[in-house]
Amino acid sequence: MNLPNKLTVGRIVMVPIMTACFFIPRDIVPYWNYIAAGVFIVAFITDILDGAIARKQNIVSDFGKLMDPIADKLLTASALIMLVSEGMLGPLGSIMTIVIIAREFLVSGIRMVAAAKGRVIAAGKLGKLKTISQAIALSLVMMGNPVFSIIDVPMDMIVFYISVGLTVTSGVEYTAKNKQVFAG
Repeated sequence: MNLPNKLTVGRIVMVPIMTACFFIPRDIVPYWNYIAAGVFIVAFITDILDGAIARKQNIVSDFGKLMDPIADKLLTASALIMLVSEGMLGPLGSIMTIVIIAREFLVSGIRMVAAAKGRVIAAGKLGKLKTISQAIALSLVMMGNPVFSIIDVPMDMIVFYISVGLTVTSGVEYTAKNKQVFAG
């Protein structure tokens, strides 16, 4: 198994570790949220690294094509569900989580149909920006909006709502650019 695939598997393994850290009783480990956020950030970095290494070394594999997007969605969806379960995403958190996960299902469906026709659709710039904004937002929310809470700026929620906007916009763009996948 090549290094990018090992990083992808590592990201999948980190999801239950992140979840366990997130739900550590607060009286046992007072910094539970920073530990969970740290695992999330390390997992997100493996996503960046596996793609960069695979492109640089030209080692794209069927395993990577299948499992990398699954690992990404598993990480993001797990973080969103954890945060919603604790009420950390505000009053619209559940709705925004459904929007984000629905977009991921839509894009995955388009990719599957394209793959069945022998086409591979790469992620666009807007989709990558969406992913980065989600990672920043989820990290900030998990850590309780560090630094910004001192100056009473809800930066975690500002970035979260920006990421939701990018999620919707990139989903619409992705669907429009690839509508020919459904032709015929």
